[in-house]
Amino acid sequence: MTGTESTSSTPVTDGQRQVPIPALSEFAKMDAQQDSSRPVCRIQDEGDYWMFTDYSVILDGLQQPENWSSSVIVPTDPNPPYKWIPVMLDPPEHTKWRHVLGSYFSPGRVTAMRDDQRRLAGELIDAVVPKGGCDFIVDIARVFPAVIFLNIMGMPLDKLDEFLGWEGMILHTDEVGEAANEARLAGMMKVMEYFSGLIAERRANPDPAAQDIVSKAVEWTIDGVPATDVDILNCLLLLFMAGLDTVASQLSYTILHLATHPGDQARLVAEPDLIPHAIEELLRAYPIVQTARKATRDMEFHGCPVKAGDMAEFPLAAAGRDNNAYPDARKVDFDRKVVRHLSFGGGPHRCLGSHLARQELVLLLEEWHRRIPEYAVAGQPTEHGGQVWGLDSLNLTWA
Repeated sequence: MTGTESTSSTPVTDGQRQVPIPALSEFAKMDAQQDSSRPVCRIQDEGDYWMFTDYSVILDGLQQPENWSSSVIVPTDPNPPYKWIPVMLDPPEHTKWRHVLGSYFSPGRVTAMRDDQRRLAGELIDAVVPKGGCDFIVDIARVFPAVIFLNIMGMPLDKLDEFLGWEGMILHTDEVGEAANEARLAGMMKVMEYFSGLIAERRANPDPAAQDIVSKAVEWTIDGVPATDVDILNCLLLLFMAGLDTVASQLSYTILHLATHPGDQARLVAEPDLIPHAIEELLRAYPIVQTARKATRDMEFHGCPVKAGDMAEFPLAAAGRDNNAYPDARKVDFDRKVVRHLSFGGGPHRCLGSHLARQELVLLLEEWHRRIPEYAVAGQPTEHGGQVWGLDSLNLTWA
């Protein structure tokens, strides 16, 4: 809907998703939605919400927290019974928590981890090289960023499989409607119960030299007042989900693209210095996060008559693949000069861990192509949709 068109002309679509689905189905669906509905459409799913589909409109919405509240996560749930900190906070509270967390993900601190992360990547890849193939999701994508995250958090590596199971309950349930909400809450309760016990343990046995996030969380203050245990748990829950899911999902599409585009694959082998730039282009072309907002007031937003309380989705996949923003946007082009993108979000909620994510992506690709210069997909990869897209399986083979 554009200009002065009425809401009756806004395209309506059924938002139900098929599970499981072939890889890249979600991107194809979003591309088709964008082609037919600029800059907005109305989605009728379990709820009823707006979806904005143009880069410029999505960026504008993400930069207006006074008009579009971040108090929601999914566009079908206007009153969630949880509050993930800081992603579900609006300024000024959001700004205070960003300040608390900022030092843990600063460029300097992230760079200091590089050698250990490179060593880890090499060890994981060395373990699969002799096999001539692997499920990249199970063997590499989920393990590499998760081990890094657990070390940053100060959590035990031997519980990784259990942690991944909880993360799946929260973010990748196959349920729909109320059953999906119940599954998410059950997963969240398991994570928060675990963190509650871990915090009690760190308080009982403090280590003055410890620098991990959980050990330091018991000392956090907001406006000079100690953070409540409830707020600390909600913050650790968010970090848990982001740390175990986002880089893994981004890696899955990155390697899928390279495995199915031998020319791009060979170029990274021949020109390893191109990898950081290639990562930016791949981030632009395959954005995994589809974020939601809730209108704070009645307004006309890019010709759309929004009412206070209206739910909206601002899909980053649509922003990154908008031909109005990037020439031939749905094609990966490592020679693209300008690859500024919204794949880490925009406005005050831009991803706090973007420096860490970029470093992990670059290191993994460098070490992978150093050891496995030619590889291909075996079988049909599958994916999940929702608010964070990712592959469930990606079987690769190599000589």
